[in-house]
Amino acid sequence: MSEIRLDRVHNQYVLIAPERLHRPSINTKRLGRERNGTCPLCSGNEHLTPHEIFALRDNAPNSAGWKTRVVPNIYKAVQIELADISKREGMFESIPGVGAHEILIDSPCHDCNMSDLEAQEIENWLRTIIIRINDLKNDKRLIHLSVFKNFGLNAGATQDHPHTQLIALPVMPQDEIVFLERNMKYYRRHGRGIIEDVLQNEISAKVRVIHEVGNFVAFCPYASAFPFEVMIVPSVNIRCLNTCSRKDTTDLSVIIKKVFQSLHKQLGRFDYNLFFRLPPLNPNFENETFMGYMDENYRFSLRITPRIYRVGGFEVATSTFINSVPPEDCAKLLKGE
Repeated sequence: MSEIRLDRVHNQYVLIAPERLHRPSINTKRLGRERNGTCPLCSGNEHLTPHEIFALRDNAPNSAGWKTRVVPNIYKAVQIELADISKREGMFESIPGVGAHEILIDSPCHDCNMSDLEAQEIENWLRTIIIRINDLKNDKRLIHLSVFKNFGLNAGATQDHPHTQLIALPVMPQDEIVFLERNMKYYRRHGRGIIEDVLQNEISAKVRVIHEVGNFVAFCPYASAFPFEVMIVPSVNIRCLNTCSRKDTTDLSVIIKKVFQSLHKQLGRFDYNLFFRLPPLNPNFENETFMGYMDENYRFSLRITPRIYRVGGFEVATSTFINSVPPEDCAKLLKGE
């Protein structure tokens, strides 16, 4: 059984999840090559996964013929069935690993990267995430939702079929609390959120913006931690992915497609992490101060981080990254200049 423990030294939560030890190790020789027919995430192999939670399909559940499919993670870090009851041993504090850990299979295509998918297929992926956000939000125990993709060995993937993970927790990660506090201070001083002003500065500077579609802008951040890192942000206040209009969702799928095509042109097949920054699912004692201001000062964002180089000891020790390629140069290349 998993457990969420509080690290008193760093004031951060740590997930102790023994079941994750048994995850399959990805075979690098299979990356980008034909599957051997036993991939549990491929269409036709639905019997190799737990029963689906949700799928975009026009036929019976747990059969072939789906567009996207969501199943529980077999090697889950947290479990929805547990009770949210804290435990103390002296100054040490923990709670059972209550939460949700789901796998979203992006498409039936085993060898397709985001650049290979049609914009409509990416929109199906986004719609599925939105549906899962709305459903998980109904469980008031769940406070924070992390939506992310690990693609390739250097990015920590353990399955080569493209997929996305959703992990919902009953606590707020410390980094998220710190951001909400900083964002509120900034809003009280300027009347705007941090992300809004970051985007406006990028648009004014022009040198790092690579694509604009509808209400979304893609750019290489001024202080990129990794080479060719790209951030996608709405140009208007849209606090969460599930508050996007249908047109916004369509436009977001188009710009994601464009970004991956630009990255693929420069990097070829590359490993990457992709993650959304989303507001809290539900209020609790940690975030209730900020919840009433989300429509005015919070914008969700999407970050794509190519993992061309591995993280070393300096980064781990200091949480300070060394980036050898200026984002201005990356933006020029991604724009084809």
